[in-house]
Amino acid sequence: MTSYSPIFAPPRFCSHCGGPLSERLLDTEDRPRLVCDRCQHIHYLDPKVVVGVIVERGGRVLLQRRAIGPRYGTWTFPGGYMEVDETAEAAGQREVEEEVGLRVKPGPLLGVYSRPAPNGPGILVVVFRSGRPTGRLRIGREVLEARWFHPDDIPWGDLSFETTHWALRDWLSSRDSQGARLPPRPPLRGA
Repeated sequence: MTSYSPIFAPPRFCSHCGGPLSERLLDTEDRPRLVCDRCQHIHYLDPKVVVGVIVERGGRVLLQRRAIGPRYGTWTFPGGYMEVDETAEAAGQREVEEEVGLRVKPGPLLGVYSRPAPNGPGILVVVFRSGRPTGRLRIGREVLEARWFHPDDIPWGDLSFETTHWALRDWLSSRDSQGARLPPRPPLRGA
């Protein structure tokens, strides 16, 4: 039987028919799954998709301090959950505009980062690069402040997530960092 954290409670009822769900090991599966007792629909607990955009201007990267949990007050690049009716690129564009008021065209793809989460569904983080932002920097409701950082001034010890750290390291590695120092990988502490 799978154990779930009190932070993440799996669904108890079927989204198709409303019947109760029970955890079972099926012949067609290699791990226990939530299955509807009424209609037999299998409910997969899939990872959440997050899209981020590393916005660049004049050799600097735009970072923002989070005004929401988790990791309130720490630094990350614009990003958030992808909606069911949008592409990854559209999600990145929307998140940048919502969080910092800039318009960007996400691309090229910088990297895809994944990790299971011990207290809920795992995450899959898709990160794009983007240059040439237009518009005026305007702080959205999920952001305390936003600033442009030279690579040597990135607040490595105060980044929001290890995926933020990984993506910024890859961004630095993929450009002419002009001597910027790559910090060591952070300890595992959350998505």
